[in-house]
Amino acid sequence: MFGTQNLALFVVSGILLNLTPGQDTFYILGRSIAQGRRAGVLSVLGITSGCVLHTFAAAFGLSAILATSASAFLIVKAVGAAYLVYLGVSMLRDRSTPGTPGTPGTPGTGESAWRIYRAGFLTNVLNPKVALFFMALLPQFVDPAADSKVLAFLFLGAVFMFNGTLWCLILAWGASAMSRSFRARPSAGMLFKRAAGALFIGLGVRLAVSK
Repeated sequence: MFGTQNLALFVVSGILLNLTPGQDTFYILGRSIAQGRRAGVLSVLGITSGCVLHTFAAAFGLSAILATSASAFLIVKAVGAAYLVYLGVSMLRDRSTPGTPGTPGTPGTGESAWRIYRAGFLTNVLNPKVALFFMALLPQFVDPAADSKVLAFLFLGAVFMFNGTLWCLILAWGASAMSRSFRARPSAGMLFKRAAGALFIGLGVRLAVSK
C-alpha cells in the first residue's frame, strides 16, 4: 500500500515504540499533571507537529545531515537540551497558583495555548534522536520497487503519528484526570508545577549528556 512493505509489522512496531516511555511521554505527563488537560492536549499536538516535520525531513533526506555530521548533531542536541532546561527553570520560577494567570513570558497555569503548543513542538523538533529515529525506522518498510518513495515515507509517518497521537492523548487525559483534585489546592498545584519544572530540567540534562 502506497509503496510500503510489511505494513502490519510496522504498525505493531510503532505501537510498541509508542508504549515505551521516552522524552515525549514524560514531557506530556509533566505538562498534564502540572497544568491540566488543556496543556497536555496542546503539548501532544505540538509534539505531533514536530513529528510531521521529522517525517518530511526523513522523506526528503534532510535527516541524513544529522546522521552524517557530528557537529550538526551536537548543535541541535545542545539547543534542544538548553530549551528543555529553560522551560524547567521558568516553571520553577513561576509564582502563579492554579486558576491565576502565569507571569508574562514564562510558562505558567495561565500560559497561552500558542506558547504551550510551541513548546511541545520545539522540544520534539530540537531532539536530534527523533530525527534519526525516523530516518532509521521508516526506510525499512519502504518497498525498494515503490514508484514514489517519498509518498511511502509520508504514509508511514502518518500511520505512526496517528497511533502515537491517540496514545499520547490517552496519557494526557489520564494524567490530568488523576491530578485534577490535587491541582485545585494551591499548595499542591505549586508542588506539581515545581515537580514538572524539575522533570524538564532533568530531561534537558539527559539529552545533553546522551550519546
